[in-house]
Amino acid sequence: MQLTRRDFLKVSGGVVAASALSTAPAFAAADIDYAARTTFDDWDRLFQQGGPGQPDQPNDNTNADGRSGMLAWSQSYVLLGLVRMYETYRDTYYLDRLIDNVDQVLSVRDSQRGVTDYRGLSLPAWRADHPYTTGYTTLADSNGHAVLELRQALPYAEDTRVTVTAGSRPETFTVKLVNSQVNRTVTHTDLSMDPASPDYAVSRIYAAAPGPLQLTARAVSQGVPVPGEFPMLTKPVIFAVHTGMITYPIASFVRLVCGSPVLQRRYRTKAAEYLTACREAVAVHDWEYRETAAGGGYLIWPKEQPLAYDGCEQPINQSLGLGQTLVELALATGDREYRRKVAALAKMFAGQLAVDAGDAYQWRYWPMGGKVYDGFVKTGSPDTDISIFTPSGGPARQFEDISHGAIDVEFAVRAFRARLGFTGADMARLARTYTQNVAATDPDGHPAIHTTVAGTTLGAASVAHQAPRWMQATPWDPAVHTHCLALYDRYQPTPERDGQQAIGFGWLLANVAYLNWGAKYIG
Repeated sequence: MQLTRRDFLKVSGGVVAASALSTAPAFAAADIDYAARTTFDDWDRLFQQGGPGQPDQPNDNTNADGRSGMLAWSQSYVLLGLVRMYETYRDTYYLDRLIDNVDQVLSVRDSQRGVTDYRGLSLPAWRADHPYTTGYTTLADSNGHAVLELRQALPYAEDTRVTVTAGSRPETFTVKLVNSQVNRTVTHTDLSMDPASPDYAVSRIYAAAPGPLQLTARAVSQGVPVPGEFPMLTKPVIFAVHTGMITYPIASFVRLVCGSPVLQRRYRTKAAEYLTACREAVAVHDWEYRETAAGGGYLIWPKEQPLAYDGCEQPINQSLGLGQTLVELALATGDREYRRKVAALAKMFAGQLAVDAGDAYQWRYWPMGGKVYDGFVKTGSPDTDISIFTPSGGPARQFEDISHGAIDVEFAVRAFRARLGFTGADMARLARTYTQNVAATDPDGHPAIHTTVAGTTLGAASVAHQAPRWMQATPWDPAVHTHCLALYDRYQPTPERDGQQAIGFGWLLANVAYLNWGAKYIG
């Protein structure tokens, strides 16, 4: 049975919970119309006043947004929301707003700021480090010569403090690492820097890996580290999924302009500029792209990249995150290489989809058949191990969560629209993934949401807030929109704090835009 929005509100008894995003009082459902243009416009103006995810242009070559990926996980949603609002209302005001933000985003690419990634390369994309990348600290002897590098693959490495003390025997030392973020401690006592010793630091730490902090070590020279307390630092990496999330709406703008003579007259120059920027950004990840013998496309993290699973396949959503941009570039340019890669990525994802008893799709976070999904073990030497930073790991076979799953669905629908993969039956099954597996009601009969594409466990309000990102499936089942709107009417998310200052959650703007966009499919 298909529930309407009225049905969802009826079973909730009209009860509306306060949003976890705001300290403001809870509103009645009628107070905020999440499918109204004015709601998006008002909140977009608040977002422009500042907050997390806003691009900045620092003078000291530091960028808090870039460190934590906020451009990818906040500003990108603002850009996507503006694209969807244009597609809904055909008002070039939204394209002009988009240009304002895109120009700022492009101004803080690494190549513009003169900063580099872990390889020392300054590239036309956006680096990130803490809390994602591996940490390191280099211990030195009394002469200041580097002796031993300790490396932590667990996230939030910069929240780890390393303490070195003298060992109980001559020429030995003890290291203690404490991570305040995850409240984990690792201690290795009486280590030696003599490769012939049974207490050789590199060998003992390797034998204990991955351990609570996923610690490994690399010898730099012989000598005994001096006692002291030292920080963990991180090195920046340009993530394919970040590049994809940021450039996807930019490439969508290019696609819109290229497909409209009217828009070309007004935006031709900007579209050409943005096309070049998108081409350059996705090319940064060409070295990560691989294809299976069967022609399925995917991305890897090359070995020695300072990430926990270097040497392994990236999660499905991270390959498809960049794939979103490739679809738009394929549509805008007709470039055969873009089309080929989109088709290959679509083939990979199609091979990951399993039909369940309700004729809906389920899939996993890590690609089936991959190294992380299957698990891998140490070989006895980092030279032959799959991963430098995680010598053994997995198997990891969890179902895709609904937030990252929204990226997968976005890619699949766009690839279908481009006629580069999937069928109408696939789209209907993805819609049923939402209506049958993701959509739910809680024990009190209120609209609720499951945390994964397999329908496992009810999620909190923060999970429900991400639901409208599945809106691309609405043309195949309007109940997707109906349920998403009911969730928003229940939880009442708002970007306001004390009624004045915008918190700056860009994803909220994208979701409100999608609720506007999806309303046209409701009869």
